[in-house]
Amino acid sequence: MTGGERLTSQTARPAALPPPRVPLNQRLRLHAGYEWRNSGNPLLTRLRVGWDTRSWGRFPAVRSDLGGVSISYSGLPEGLAYTLEFTEHRRENGVEQAAVRTATTLKGRSLTSPPRLPDADIVLVGTSTAKARQLPLNSSLIMPIRVHFVLDFGEDFKNTHHQASKGARRDFRQKSRQHDWTFGVEHDPAWFEFFYDRIYMATMLERYGERARTESKDSAYECLFRSGVLFYLSANGKRIAGHLCHWDPGSGVLTSRLLGVLDGAAEHYSAGALKVMYFLLIDWAAKNGARRLDFQGTEAFLSKGTYQMKRRFGTRVALPPNHFGGKRLWLQVRRDSPSVRDFLVANPMLTETPDGVLEAVYFHDDKRPARIDYRAESPGVERIRHAGLDDFLSGLGGCRD
Repeated sequence: MTGGERLTSQTARPAALPPPRVPLNQRLRLHAGYEWRNSGNPLLTRLRVGWDTRSWGRFPAVRSDLGGVSISYSGLPEGLAYTLEFTEHRRENGVEQAAVRTATTLKGRSLTSPPRLPDADIVLVGTSTAKARQLPLNSSLIMPIRVHFVLDFGEDFKNTHHQASKGARRDFRQKSRQHDWTFGVEHDPAWFEFFYDRIYMATMLERYGERARTESKDSAYECLFRSGVLFYLSANGKRIAGHLCHWDPGSGVLTSRLLGVLDGAAEHYSAGALKVMYFLLIDWAAKNGARRLDFQGTEAFLSKGTYQMKRRFGTRVALPPNHFGGKRLWLQVRRDSPSVRDFLVANPMLTETPDGVLEAVYFHDDKRPARIDYRAESPGVERIRHAGLDDFLSGLGGCRD
C-alpha cells in the first residue's frame, strides 16, 4: 500500500443476509426484472435479443438536429439514452440551443430497409448483430452498442496495479499522500439508505440531470445490496464515496454497478475519490478470491470520458456478457459536409470487423488530423485503423470546406 490508505479485509457477505423489505411476490418481480436487464445466461440473453429486435414490434425512430449536423437513431429503445444522447452531448459544445428532435416509430422489419429510416446526415440503427450485418456497407460501420472493461486475476496476479497506466498509478500515489483513505465493506442497511440517497442518486442527478439512468431503490436493495458487496471510501475519517457491486461467488466475478461521491460534490472528484476507489476495489477483488472484476461499460466512442478513464486501469475491452453483447449499431453517413467531417474526426469509434474483431477507427482528412489523443490501445482492441474521409465518403457528392 502507498501513502496513508488502508484496505480492510472484511468478507463480502455478513453472517446473515440483510432482511427483505418487500413481500415475496414483489421480490420475485424485482429479481426477474434485474435478470432480464443484466443476466449473462446465454439462453436468456438470446431470448432478450430476439424479443428486443422482433420484426413485428414497434421501435422509436428519432431525428436530432443540433450543431449543424442531423443524426437519426432508430431501433432498440435503450439506444436513445446510450447513443443518441451521447451524440447530442458531443454536438452541443458552443451551441446555445437544445437539440430539435422529430420522433416517430417504425416496425422492426423496417429497420433493415434503409429508405424507410428517418433521413439525416448520419443514420444510426440499434439492432441485433445478425440484422446489423445485413445492412449496406457503403459509407457505413458496425459498432458495439456498449463495451465493458474487465480485469482478469490469474493465479500469478501479484502486483494488482501494474497493468494500470503509469499516469494513473502516479495519480493514485499522489492522492494517497494527500489523504488518509480507508476502504471497506459495509453490511448495515442504514448505510445502504445513506449510500443510495446521498451518494449514488445525488451523483447521478448532479452529473446527468434529466439524462440520469438509475436503478430503483427497491431493486438496488433486493438484487444488489442483500447478495452483493457495498463498499465505502473514507477520507480522513469521513465517508465520502461508495460503490455497490454485484458478486457471483460461483464464477468469481465482481461487477461494478452503482457508485458515487457524497452529494455528487465536485470537491470529492477533485480529491480523486473515484480513481482511488477503483484502485482499492482492484486490491480488494484480488485479495478476496475474485477471478474477474467487471468495471461495466460505456458507449463505443473513444471520445467518451468514461471510456478513456476506465482503460487507464489496464482493463481489457470486451463485449458485455448480458444482452448488449448480442446487439450492434449500424452507422451510415449519408451526406458529406464540413460539420459532418468535424463530428466524425472528433469522435473516433470502436467498430467490429466482419470477422468479429474489435477495431478502433480514427477518421481524418487533409484539414483534420486524426484525434489520436483519444487513446485506443487496450487488450481486446485488436486493430487501429486510420480512415481517410475522402475514401470513406466517396460517392456522397464531396465536401466544400
